[in-house]
Amino acid sequence: MTSSQSGPTTQHRHYIETDIRLAYQINDILDLEFEEDGIAVSLFEVDESKSIWCVSIYVASERSGEFKTRMKTALAKSGIRADIKSEVILPTDWVAKTLRQLNPVRAGRFLVHGSHDAQAAKFNDIAIKIDAGLAFGTGHHGTTAGCLEMLEQELKSRQYFNPLDLGTGSGVLAIALAKACKKEVLASDIDPVATEVARQNARLNSVGNLVTCVTATGLNHRKITSRTPYDLIIANILARPLQDMAKDFATHLAPGGTAILSGLLPHQKARIVAAFRIQGLRFAKAHIRDGWLTLVLCS
Repeated sequence: MTSSQSGPTTQHRHYIETDIRLAYQINDILDLEFEEDGIAVSLFEVDESKSIWCVSIYVASERSGEFKTRMKTALAKSGIRADIKSEVILPTDWVAKTLRQLNPVRAGRFLVHGSHDAQAAKFNDIAIKIDAGLAFGTGHHGTTAGCLEMLEQELKSRQYFNPLDLGTGSGVLAIALAKACKKEVLASDIDPVATEVARQNARLNSVGNLVTCVTATGLNHRKITSRTPYDLIIANILARPLQDMAKDFATHLAPGGTAILSGLLPHQKARIVAAFRIQGLRFAKAHIRDGWLTLVLCS
């Protein structure tokens, strides 16, 4: 799951406060509207006593008006007129702040830590050193940690010999696979910055010889198709691209193979499971960590 930045920037938060029923309806509408833009829509309760919920998006200030207009238009198409409030979010050096505040994250045997916490690893841990940087995935986000927990569970019952990490971001999942399986791992990302960061992190974790990084969109790149079929595909991206790629997953996954999918919210489970079921992949289990959903499917 990729996210890049060039430094602290001013953002605008556009938000709507309403009752729980309408909040969930608005959340679904905005989730579909902004999914391809990579803008997350947050939904949370702000006043339990009055049952007031809030739906928010955060956007760069220079495009604030554009996205607010799109919010109004998308809601109007569904007959919803809502009071959209806005506030300015002042710039923060999140990389520096994150490095100061992040603690090691444990997911089964996996321990993801920064350089400043190397001593936290125990003898039997599979330690992964990842510092906050230009690509998504320090292990602290619920999607990454959820994938690691599901990977840990799957590795208790079987071994994988040809895994793919789709949407690798910082490379944390590819590194985890390489260290746990001791096999070559292909890691891909749509963002060339993320691809390079993942490559550097693999070297930092002494698995540069096992992790091959490629910049690619989807599953149709030559380097990806040349290694088909995969017995494991991990994809920590977003619901819409996962749904769109369900057929490609079925094509690239070996019979009896496993798909671990994240970057999902709990309410998106049914449509993702349905899309993959149509392509012959059956639902195995679901896991929620920090409000984010991770799915395990089998071919």
